Amino acid sequence: MALSLNSTGFSDALVILGAAGIVIPAFARVRVNPVIGFILVGALVGPFGLGRLVDQAPWLYYLTISDPHAIEPFAELGIVLLLFAIGLELSLRRLWDMRALVFGVGAAELGLSALLIGGALLALGQPWTGAFGLGLALALSSTALVLPMTGINGPVGRPAFAMLLFEDVALVPIIFVLGAFGGAATLASLGSTALLGILVVAALLLAGRFLLPRLFAQAARAKNPELFLAASLLAVIVASLATSAAGLSPIVGALIAGLSIAETDYRGEVESITAPFRGLALGVFLITVGMSLDLGAIAANWQSLVMAVVGVMLLKTLVTFLLLRLIRTTRGAALQTGILMASPSETTLIVLGAAASAGLIGASTAAFWQTVTAIGLTLTPLLARVGKDLARRLEHAADEPPEQASVGTVIIGFGRVGRMVADLLRMHGKPFTAVESDIDAVSAARKDGYNVLFGDASRPDFIDRLRLGHADALVLTMDDPVLSVRLTRRVRGWVPDLTIVARARDTDHAAELYRAGVTDAVPETLESSLQLSEAVLVDLGVAMGPVIASIHEKRDELRREIKLAGALDREPRLARTRLQDLNEAKGL
Repeated sequence: MALSLNSTGFSDALVILGAAGIVIPAFARVRVNPVIGFILVGALVGPFGLGRLVDQAPWLYYLTISDPHAIEPFAELGIVLLLFAIGLELSLRRLWDMRALVFGVGAAELGLSALLIGGALLALGQPWTGAFGLGLALALSSTALVLPMTGINGPVGRPAFAMLLFEDVALVPIIFVLGAFGGAATLASLGSTALLGILVVAALLLAGRFLLPRLFAQAARAKNPELFLAASLLAVIVASLATSAAGLSPIVGALIAGLSIAETDYRGEVESITAPFRGLALGVFLITVGMSLDLGAIAANWQSLVMAVVGVMLLKTLVTFLLLRLIRTTRGAALQTGILMASPSETTLIVLGAAASAGLIGASTAAFWQTVTAIGLTLTPLLARVGKDLARRLEHAADEPPEQASVGTVIIGFGRVGRMVADLLRMHGKPFTAVESDIDAVSAARKDGYNVLFGDASRPDFIDRLRLGHADALVLTMDDPVLSVRLTRRVRGWVPDLTIVARARDTDHAAELYRAGVTDAVPETLESSLQLSEAVLVDLGVAMGPVIASIHEKRDELRREIKLAGALDREPRLARTRLQDLNEAKGL
């Protein structure tokens, strides 16, 4: 049945896609952070914005979100996909290496922040049960906003990720503890949930190790991006449903799915193919945050709200800064991390709801702190900029990311030609990374000890992830003339100084590659002719030295002519001048 123009789904989709496609680019044009843009859009189109005027102006129905609860599942999907992407950037070994940060600094940050915030609220007259619940809720920080700004590497990203990861794991125990204080849960139920959760996580890790490589291998052999996307989303949803059924948060399942895929050969392809969905779903989440902002209530209680926001942020910044200084983090990085972790979290809203359901806090108190949380989330991008500026002043290099190590030579295409290039690079001690779209070829090469990634080089987003700006050279060996020319143009425009060497079918293809910007093009027909000539001369008794010299001379001469042929099409006047100089040098 066709979707009615008056349906809620049609109206909400129009608003969300309009925000993503029109409003957010407009904000970007005036250098407004997209996070703030999405939240402001949510405040505008939500029930406290234009939604109040729908009765007076029915046409506003198509510019508002009539049922905020209807899009909450999409907001949750955005957070799930974010944690999935974080898992893709990790590995189980790396996570184990971070255990001291996660369960040491992470636990201390959450516990001390909750204790100080709860103590302050207790001193202000809040009952101890309410202060306990509010302290735990407000101590949480935003995974959805902080990690995209910091990543998971470097002096800021690594400790921030460790603390946020512990908070995400602790979310379900926090909800159970609050339920126990309200009489809705018992220690026995908490213990059984923890045991079941451990069993489910172990089962997911085991299943991921043996089932995911086979699932993605079938999708890779089909050469169908839609199947690859379907397999990725299937893995995320199954893992999230499994942890939800065990009483854990679905984001734990998403993280495990990402970790499991990161151990396979398909990590890069999965990361690039799910990125658009992740960004849009995260935007929906931010819109829901904006819809909770009641500007009238904020104006009426602005003094209390300002004090609450500033107080929570100062306490959390102080705790994080001191903990990181205790483990000898630089002052600039510790301050920047503390400021980024200062705002409450999207999960704060979940914990506030659990505390209200357990009767620990009243509905009006929960609404007040929900507004504080929404304001804090809106301020997070501004805090990130403030933190970076303060860190720069405190310690000049604290905000600068560490120098990226070179990725060596990147070889795209790992057939017989690519393998020969890799062998010679290894012979001379030069590092390399190879990319191949045939999963069977990737598996065979990895068994032989080659560093080969599975990925589709025709996808621009995958090429962007190869860090070619830090590569020593790019070698194109695939037997696809159109793709090699297209890749050369793209990479040359992006990294103008990179050495690009490409395999060409013939001299015409080589000339086209030179026009596209390669440093050197090697025609197969030319090289086979030179090798044939070398073999004939040696067999006729000509000394090897003069033969090699003449072959090199002939190769250089033909290469100059091919370059000139390419320049003749691109810059005729310059090419004719070069051709004249070449003829004069030959004595013609």
